[in-house]
Amino acid sequence: MPDLHFMTAAELAAGYRARSISPVEVTHALLDHIGARDRFIDSFLTVTSERALDDARRAEKQFMRGEDIGPMQGIPYGLKDIIETAGIRTTGQSRSLANHVPAQDAMVAARLAAAGGVLIGKNTTWEFAHGGAAWDVVGPPAHNPWNPEHHPAGSSSGTGAAIAAGFITTGIGTDTGGSVRMPAAACGIAGLKPSYGRVSRRGIFPNSFSHDHAGPMARNSRDVALMLQVIAGYDPADPGSADIAVPDYLAALSGHLKGMQLGVPWDWLEQAGCSDGTMAAFKEALHVLESLGARSVPVTLPHLDAFSDSKKTIAMSELFSIHARTLREPPELLGASLRHRIQCGALIRAEDYLRATRLRARLCTAMQAVFKTVDLIICPCTEPAGKLEQTPPAAMFAKKSLTTPFNSTGNPAISVNMGFSTEGLPYSLQIAGRLFDEASVLRAADAYEQAAGWLAHHPALFREAVLDTA
Repeated sequence: MPDLHFMTAAELAAGYRARSISPVEVTHALLDHIGARDRFIDSFLTVTSERALDDARRAEKQFMRGEDIGPMQGIPYGLKDIIETAGIRTTGQSRSLANHVPAQDAMVAARLAAAGGVLIGKNTTWEFAHGGAAWDVVGPPAHNPWNPEHHPAGSSSGTGAAIAAGFITTGIGTDTGGSVRMPAAACGIAGLKPSYGRVSRRGIFPNSFSHDHAGPMARNSRDVALMLQVIAGYDPADPGSADIAVPDYLAALSGHLKGMQLGVPWDWLEQAGCSDGTMAAFKEALHVLESLGARSVPVTLPHLDAFSDSKKTIAMSELFSIHARTLREPPELLGASLRHRIQCGALIRAEDYLRATRLRARLCTAMQAVFKTVDLIICPCTEPAGKLEQTPPAAMFAKKSLTTPFNSTGNPAISVNMGFSTEGLPYSLQIAGRLFDEASVLRAADAYEQAAGWLAHHPALFREAVLDTA
C-alpha cells in the first residue's frame, strides 16, 4: 500500500480503528523505505528498528483488545538527536557525545511513548542544534527531499526531511531562533514553535535557556495539533515550564476564519529583503486567508535587527556557558563551525548581556501590544532552500530573520507550505499568535492548508520510489 508512507497521523489513526491497516504493517513499510532511500538525504542518525516494531506490536495488540489510549497510538515519529532517549544513543550530532546513551527519556519522549507512539529513530541535526551544516561531526548533514543538492535548513533538519520524504509521520524538533519552523519551511511541511513554557524541555540538550522551545512537526497542521495535545503540559522539573491549562487543539480547527483579524508587518518583509517569488506567494496566501473570512490590516513592530541583536547577544552568552568546558578540553571533539560560534559568547560582557535582556523586555512589550489589536500576525517564514554547502560560521550573524522575533517574545508560531518556486522548492507561510493561544494559530494554519491545496504534493524522488515498490 504505497499511501502508507504519506498518510497523515489522522488518516492512520482512522485506519487503525477501522482495522483496515495495522501499526505493524505501517512500521515495516516505513523501515523498508528508510533502508532503501535514506542514503539520498541522511535524515536519520539512528534508526531504532527493534524498538519501532516492539512499539507497533504493542499498539496493534491494544487495538485488537479494544484499548484506545489516544490519537498518537501506533503513529510513527522521529526525535531530533538532542532529545534524550533511555537506552538509545543520543549524540547531539557531536563527536563529544558520540557514545552517549541516556538513562532516562526526555519528558517529550516519555509522553509520546506513554501515548502509544512508534519511535522510528533519532534524526540528524546541526551539532548541538547550533553548528550549522557540517561534515566534521557525527554523521553527514541532512539533504532536502525536494532536491538533495539543497539543504533542509536547520537545526531540526533531519526531522523535517524525514517527514517530507515519507519516512516518518510526525516528529519533534527544537526551536531557538527558528529551528522547527525553518526546516518545516524548507521541506514543505508544518512545524510549530509553541509558546515558551508550553512544552517541557527537560532532557533536551540546551542551546539557549531563555529562548529554547520544543515543538511538533508533521505533514500538516492538523497532525501538529494532534501531537501538541500529547506533549503540551506543565512539568515542574523544567524551570521554564508554565502551569497553564492545555485546551482541546483539534476542537479548535473549525475550517473558517470568520471574524479573525490578521496583522501584516509589511516593514519586516522589506527589511528581510523578501524575493519577488516569495512576495507573490505571500500575497496569494493572504488572499486565501481573506476568502476564509479573515481581515488583514498592516501592523508596525520594532525593526528585525532589534530582535536579532537582543537574541544573539543573549543566546551566544548562554551557549558559551553551556559548552565552555568542552571548548577548553578537548576542543577537537567539537566541529569547527560550532567552536567558532561558542567562542563568540566568551567575548560578550555582562553589561552587554544585561542591556540585551532589557531590550528584549521592551520588544516583548511591543509585540504583546500589537496582539491586543489583532488575533494573529502573518508573514513569510523563509526563502526557499539554497544549496547544501559549507558556509562561514559568521554568516549566521548577517542574516535578517523573520522567525527570531517570536523566540524573543515567546509567542507561538507555525510554518506551513505556501506553494512552490519555479525550481520546485517550497515557499512558506508563518502564522504567529498571542501567548498560549496555539489554538488560533492552528485554526488558521489548518484552514489555509485545506483551502490552498498544497498538501497533496510530495517530493517526486521519494513518491516515485514508493510507487515503484508497490
